[in-house]
Amino acid sequence: MTEEKKENLEQEVQETPVQEEIKAAEAVKEETPAAEEVVEEAPVAEAAEVETEKPAAKKEAPKAKKEAAKAEEEFDWASLESGTETYSEKERGDLENLYNNTLNTVSEKEVLEGKVISLNKREVVVDIGYKSDGIVSLNEFRYNPELKVGDTVDVYIESLEDKKGQMILSHKKARATRSWERVNESLENDEIIKGYIKCRTKGGMIVDVFGIEAFLPGSQIDVKPIRDYDVYVGKTMEFKVVKINHEYRNVVVSHKALIEAELEQQKKEIIAKLEKGQVLEGVVKNVTSYGVFMDLGGVDGLIHITDLSWGRISHPSEIVELDQKLNVVILDFDDDKKRIALGLKQLTPHPWDNLDEKLKVGDKVKGKVVVIADYGAFVEIAPGVEGLIHVSEMSWSQHLRSAQDFLSVGDEVEASILTLDREERKMSLGIKQLKEDPWSNIDTEYGVGSKHTAKVRNFTNFGVFVEITEGVDGLIHISDLSWTKKIKHPSEFTAIGEDIEVVVLDIDKENRRLSLGHKQLEENPWDVFETIFTTDSIHEGTVVELMDKGAVIALPYGVEGFATPRHLVKEDGTSVKQDEKLDFKVIEFNKSAKRIIVSHSRIYEDVKRAEEGEQRKAQKSTTKRAMKSVSDNIEKTTLGDISELAALKKEMEKSEKKDK
Repeated sequence: MTEEKKENLEQEVQETPVQEEIKAAEAVKEETPAAEEVVEEAPVAEAAEVETEKPAAKKEAPKAKKEAAKAEEEFDWASLESGTETYSEKERGDLENLYNNTLNTVSEKEVLEGKVISLNKREVVVDIGYKSDGIVSLNEFRYNPELKVGDTVDVYIESLEDKKGQMILSHKKARATRSWERVNESLENDEIIKGYIKCRTKGGMIVDVFGIEAFLPGSQIDVKPIRDYDVYVGKTMEFKVVKINHEYRNVVVSHKALIEAELEQQKKEIIAKLEKGQVLEGVVKNVTSYGVFMDLGGVDGLIHITDLSWGRISHPSEIVELDQKLNVVILDFDDDKKRIALGLKQLTPHPWDNLDEKLKVGDKVKGKVVVIADYGAFVEIAPGVEGLIHVSEMSWSQHLRSAQDFLSVGDEVEASILTLDREERKMSLGIKQLKEDPWSNIDTEYGVGSKHTAKVRNFTNFGVFVEITEGVDGLIHISDLSWTKKIKHPSEFTAIGEDIEVVVLDIDKENRRLSLGHKQLEENPWDVFETIFTTDSIHEGTVVELMDKGAVIALPYGVEGFATPRHLVKEDGTSVKQDEKLDFKVIEFNKSAKRIIVSHSRIYEDVKRAEEGEQRKAQKSTTKRAMKSVSDNIEKTTLGDISELAALKKEMEKSEKKDK
């Protein structure tokens, strides 16, 4: 065999599956240097594969040797050595195609189909037609416990060659990749797929679709609201893929989309036949605080809470319950017939039509308070028949109060009919009319001079409003609160809510007003004060208030006096101080004006003036005596200068006249 033929042979058989057979045949035929070179040039990866060959591969070795020996016998070595060509162009082409098809060109991150050639407790050996087999962890086939040699599986090429020269495959990633492709195809083609509902989650369910966990919103399970999600766990159902988020690889599926198509046709047929006033049978689909949604066979309608009953209700659940079948009447719908207003109470006669014809104004009725407002209370005297009791008709009292002060929702009350309008279906009621008007006999019950205990209701700058009894109010003027105290505001004397004794001073029956007094309960103390605080009488007082115009002095018996600044100077020249106790002299007493003017300065001034008067009086007496003596002497004497004595007498008379 020539060197050129050997090289051609090596190029043809290099790195092919037949290579091993040819090598084995050549090894049996002869141990030529060329054969040794071919063996030495075998890929390292193939050698590593031989080292890690599994027991099953070893058992097939004798069979391979036999096949190699057979191939050696059939091979025409003579023609090869002689260099004669035994293959036609067609045969050579077929051999080249056969050779090319024995190897696949693969790359990492690719998904291929492979054949299981062996497996043990830890790994599965898979042949993908590459120069070496790949290894997959057996844990990735836990979902398929019946896996066996010869099965075809999808694998994902993670690495063509690891440190040991072994190709690493993943069946789990292959399934995920295939599933993701399958899910995308389902969305593009609008396919119906099957999925297994694994568990419940917030807002819906988790569905296994092609091995991918997809989300099934609660609103997409069925066309009607689902109240128990747990009944769907563990079921296999049909779905449609409605949304895919490629960034986060999230999948949303819907079962509702499958049945909506069927219901859409039914919905069109029902809507086409809708008419106002039409009565249909429906099923309660949902109950809310404002109304009830009814399923009319694929079409939804709403019964507003006000159209459920002629009477007042606080919540629709008082009338209906879920899944209840009801006959309803169509009240209205929009142009597109997408919003349908239904009614339930309209199927029964209006309660006002059945109201007793004998009922009239002035009759007494009983009912239940159903609504309370600041301005009044609505009382239901029959289902659907209500009357309003205005707050002004709840009490004879004139004070502004709210209805909550008199009634509460649920109270059973008796009232009198004040007005009745059957056409407008309105009625006004009153409670106070059941009691006698206290002003009808005001003269006998609360005559002038009668004494009562009243409750303080309100203050004004000029007096106090009090209530003697319900409906009977009166005013105590600020000047009628106390005989002695000067009150600037009624809040200084009493407080709202307190009881106060009063006496009726005057009655205005037409305007329903009483004039009351408090100080009149006692005798006028100024009659007594007139005898005590006489002019020039001196009393001990306390300075309770200092001001620019003077000071207020608290005197005995709770009476107050007033002193001007010039009457507040003490004997040492200083002024009196706050809360200082001193003697004061009454310099003015006015009973009608209830005024007492006092002075501290006048006390020591009067003493000083009295002392000066006594001195002048003594001096005057001495002068008189001297004058008399001189006069007598002038008349008796004949000695001296009479003219000088006369002048002296005249001077003394002049002095006496001046003193007078």
